[in-house]
Amino acid sequence: MIAAQDLIELVRTYNPRTDEKLITAAFDFGREMHEGQFRHSGEPYFTHPAAVAAILAEQRLDDATIVTALLHDTIEDTRASYKIVAEKFGPEIADLVDGVTKLTNLQLSSTETQQAENFRKLFMAMSKDMRVILVKLADRLHNMRTIKAMRPEKQLKKARETMDIFAPLAGRMGMQWMREELEDLAFRVINPDARASIIRRFITLQKEAGDVIERITSDMRHELDKAGIEADVLGRAKKPYSIWRKMQEKEMGFSRLSDIYGFRIITASEEDCYRVLGAIHQRWRAVPGRFKDYISQPKSNGYRSIHTTVSGRDGKRVEVQIRTRQMHDVAETGVAAHWSYRDGVRSENPFAVDPAKWISSLTEQFDSEEDHEDFLEAVKLEMYSDKVFCFTPKGDVVKLPRGATPIDFAYAIHTRIGHACVGAKIDGMRVPLWTRIKNGQSVEVITADGQTPQATWLDIATTGKARAAIRRALRELDRDRYIKLGRELARSAFEHVRKRATEKALTAAAKTLRLKNADEVLARLGSAELTAQQVLHAVYPDIAPDESNVVGRDRAVIGLGRNQSFDRARCCQPLPGERIVGITYRGKGVVVHTIDCEALSAYDDQPGRWLDLHWHAGKHPAEYEVTLDITMSNDAGVLGRICTLIGEQKANISDLTFVDRKPDFYRLLIDVELRDAEHLHSVISALDAESDVAAIERFRDPGRAGGGENK
Repeated sequence: MIAAQDLIELVRTYNPRTDEKLITAAFDFGREMHEGQFRHSGEPYFTHPAAVAAILAEQRLDDATIVTALLHDTIEDTRASYKIVAEKFGPEIADLVDGVTKLTNLQLSSTETQQAENFRKLFMAMSKDMRVILVKLADRLHNMRTIKAMRPEKQLKKARETMDIFAPLAGRMGMQWMREELEDLAFRVINPDARASIIRRFITLQKEAGDVIERITSDMRHELDKAGIEADVLGRAKKPYSIWRKMQEKEMGFSRLSDIYGFRIITASEEDCYRVLGAIHQRWRAVPGRFKDYISQPKSNGYRSIHTTVSGRDGKRVEVQIRTRQMHDVAETGVAAHWSYRDGVRSENPFAVDPAKWISSLTEQFDSEEDHEDFLEAVKLEMYSDKVFCFTPKGDVVKLPRGATPIDFAYAIHTRIGHACVGAKIDGMRVPLWTRIKNGQSVEVITADGQTPQATWLDIATTGKARAAIRRALRELDRDRYIKLGRELARSAFEHVRKRATEKALTAAAKTLRLKNADEVLARLGSAELTAQQVLHAVYPDIAPDESNVVGRDRAVIGLGRNQSFDRARCCQPLPGERIVGITYRGKGVVVHTIDCEALSAYDDQPGRWLDLHWHAGKHPAEYEVTLDITMSNDAGVLGRICTLIGEQKANISDLTFVDRKPDFYRLLIDVELRDAEHLHSVISALDAESDVAAIERFRDPGRAGGGENK
């Protein structure tokens, strides 16, 4: 455990005027209050508050925050009270300690309604004094560093809560180093095998390629010296969780990832940042679409930096961040920079944001959300996502979460514009409504009289504001139709487990889900705001689905009319478990597409042909054909191994076509019969792990949209 004097010396390095007596008194009081208490590891309990104080001292925070850390568990776990703490250390510190205590008692991963209410309390605590959150984050960081002493089930719960709530919260506040460490510590618990595998591959890569970081750092310093620019160059390999997340997002193996190294260049001035950028781009080829200028468009938490990715040695991609020393301080401490010290005085960093203004901008749209679900969704979308900045045709800036679509843009302008949206142009070109908007793009919304929101927009919209407006409009516009569809979904789900969706059962579901009545349950079920499984489990929480009852093709899709048949679109080959819509054809029935199918843009102006459909939630037979695009080594036995791997995943190959033959590789299309999207993922994962498979992806061809297939 760090001693009181050592803690004071640590604080004195950045704040020579620190109140030594105050910190010593808090240290002694905290140790006395926790006397006789022990952690799971067997250490005296006070080792924890002392360690939390040291973490905050490393961030150069003020005396009040350090003292709060030393006392943060006294009101909750000892005989000390708010009154005693206030008498000894003043009302400011007592309020901070009380705020941390209340946060500790919030169950942020509880049921949705409780979670929404607790998030409201979280924001209230943040708005009163952001230092409460800083202490809570440091508290969680130390708990995660020492998590091995806990029971395995408690470790898993804490790790998931950390990954879902506290790590993104640290990132949103600009404390990127803390976010990365929290994610890595949680990853170690949630998926230790994946983490160990990535570390092993790093070690192997280093043995094969040598010290790549040192070589690239040296190359960059050489270019900067040539340009006469003074700057520090820092390089590092990315954290295991960051690499694993990228592997999941891009659906590729470690060996095919290129940008696994990151470099920071710290300059003396903003002008030098752009000179460095010029020197780097002159020497190495920039990767298109990977440039972001957060100096001219800073993040709301004060983050400023230039990000670029270039092709470095051996064609490997290298991510480079360029910033000044002051920008770097804010990048390391985020919103906490407001309280930090540098060279003995309170930091007057021009890039540090006012925490009150930051929390105000973050929560301005939450106040109007009365519905718990809408509020919770808005919080998670706005709190835990980065921003993109786009422009109206008049040049006004619109700020949206990353991943936002023209639908979100339309609703950000005005609800009326959103409701009437029929299309959009990005940088003057007509695009589908599900297109993701990128930084700096100009967006124009095309509207039409008589247009109304479509249910499929809920899968396209990403902002809480847009989704809440769409839901409200859908309820008002077509409530009867959604109740009818919801009744069919409920009937199917209940029958699958040999139960009946009676009025009494649906009323019980409404009570559990805190909705007005059974019709409200059915309306939300029909509009995709609730799933059939959620309704079923609201009535029968302990029931398990009957895996023996396989869903036949005649009832695989819910939402079709009486005697209406369906075909799967050949362009996107939708699978059970994926979001789907139907397009009606005269004399052909319905062709089912995935919600993100490019071919759907041809029907944007024909809303009358669109049908809201759902796959049955039960177990489906392995009879849905999907085409895989595989590039593999041209070597003896490779094709046989691939076919064996597919068979081991209980999938059948129905066709195989060679697309390209070269001396060293083959590219082929393999038609595989699968159960659902999860089955597809397991097949692709198994093949991707095969060393002779150079590339694998799901094959989609918008040109095949004209017809359907019976499988």
